[in-house]
Amino acid sequence: MSFFAELGHATAAARSQLLASPVIADCLAGRVSLTSYVAFLTEAYHHVKHTVPLLMACGSRLPERLAWLSGGIVEYVEEEYGHEQWILDDIDACGGDSAAARRRGPNLATELMVSYAYDTVQRVNPVGLFGMVFVLEGTSVAIATRAAQIIAERLALPKRAFSYLLSHGSVDVKHIADFERLVDRFDHEDDRAAVLHCARVMFKLYGDVFRSLPRPAAQEAGTKTREVA
Repeated sequence: MSFFAELGHATAAARSQLLASPVIADCLAGRVSLTSYVAFLTEAYHHVKHTVPLLMACGSRLPERLAWLSGGIVEYVEEEYGHEQWILDDIDACGGDSAAARRRGPNLATELMVSYAYDTVQRVNPVGLFGMVFVLEGTSVAIATRAAQIIAERLALPKRAFSYLLSHGSVDVKHIADFERLVDRFDHEDDRAAVLHCARVMFKLYGDVFRSLPRPAAQEAGTKTREVA
């Protein structure tokens, strides 16, 4: 079994628990609200803005035996640079206040998730960060495109309000394929263990981020809460 396949198998239960988060279940069932979506974008901003700094910190701490990984990290940095601005633009396209979202700061769940990522890189093993990448990218590919379609339909929002979700959804499968090839090159047991442990923890912490979001109130969702076929 490849290491990527092992990651998926070993974290399947944790992944299911994340996807069962009430706000995700609400959304996929067509129960959505503008408040919930803007809250999701706000928390996304407060962890996505750390993606590039985390990758750079990871690269700076690689041992010589993992020097080959530097090229992959550079590619990730180039791909992820500026995505936090896309999220702020999405908030504004929804009629929200991106400046207020920046000032407000993250929920505790988001802050803990980001803090754990930095701790993994700086104290445990820098390549453990790829456990977080596995969780965030895998979750996005699984649900982001479908969620964007449902939210757009129910709330009549323009396509420009979904630049973040649509860019990280099912169209981003190549990114997952690149990630699979990269992690399958990890041949030290300590590196694999660090990635797997971080992934398990991140499924819990990212699930807590979703559980921290407000669920759509019936009166706000109004008549747009019908079930999706």
